[in-house]
Amino acid sequence: MPDVNIPDTAMVFAAGFGTRMRPITNNIPKSLVKVAGKTLLDYSLDALVEAGIKKAVVNTHYLADLISQHLAGRKDIEIKISHESPIILETGGGIVQALPLLGQKPFYVTNTDTFWIDKDKPALLRLAENWNPEKMDALLLLADIKGAIGYDGKGDFDLMPDGRLKRNKDGGACKFIYSGLMIIKPKIFHGCEPEPFSIFRDFLFKEEKYNNEDGSMPRIYGVVHNGTWLHVGTPDVIKLAEDVIGSLG
Repeated sequence: MPDVNIPDTAMVFAAGFGTRMRPITNNIPKSLVKVAGKTLLDYSLDALVEAGIKKAVVNTHYLADLISQHLAGRKDIEIKISHESPIILETGGGIVQALPLLGQKPFYVTNTDTFWIDKDKPALLRLAENWNPEKMDALLLLADIKGAIGYDGKGDFDLMPDGRLKRNKDGGACKFIYSGLMIIKPKIFHGCEPEPFSIFRDFLFKEEKYNNEDGSMPRIYGVVHNGTWLHVGTPDVIKLAEDVIGSLG
């Protein structure tokens, strides 16, 4: 795999309470829920390793010790823990707290309750090949809502002709879903504090709250995944996801 434009570091979200996954998550964190014998966290880490990513920063909060114990067994990628205490910092605050570990270069961000099955090209490479740091502050991997598995929402974005993302401010339906994977520049968090906030709800698309060093709005683009995308957010989707994985061999 070529190394042009490919970040060597990733932020992996694993701090959440997993309330929609109860009762399974009464005793284990959502990131350690297994699908076809493998934890959601390991699906994310395996994809990073396959893409040649050197370091993963994993945030923790709920049942953090179990995650740390699980990660201790991995030797194929450098792992740094960003523990959030006494409160959980959500996606935005979690990234801000982890910035000293993530460094100054663009990095991947990935959720653990969503994962993708590639068709002809790894999703991480697909993102990297479309990443243009000269004109982008973030590039999101999108999934077409029509083929999404385990998702029952209205979608997150539409794509403009130039590749920028457009949100429906009136809450209407959109064609694409954020897949849980993106490349982002750390500089857009300039001036942010490690306090709870959502990277989408409270930050990237809020005209009254932006933090690019030059005072401009973040430039957010999208690229569409051409494989299978699954959201494993509730217990009933686990079997569905296993059936899909099994059908693909």
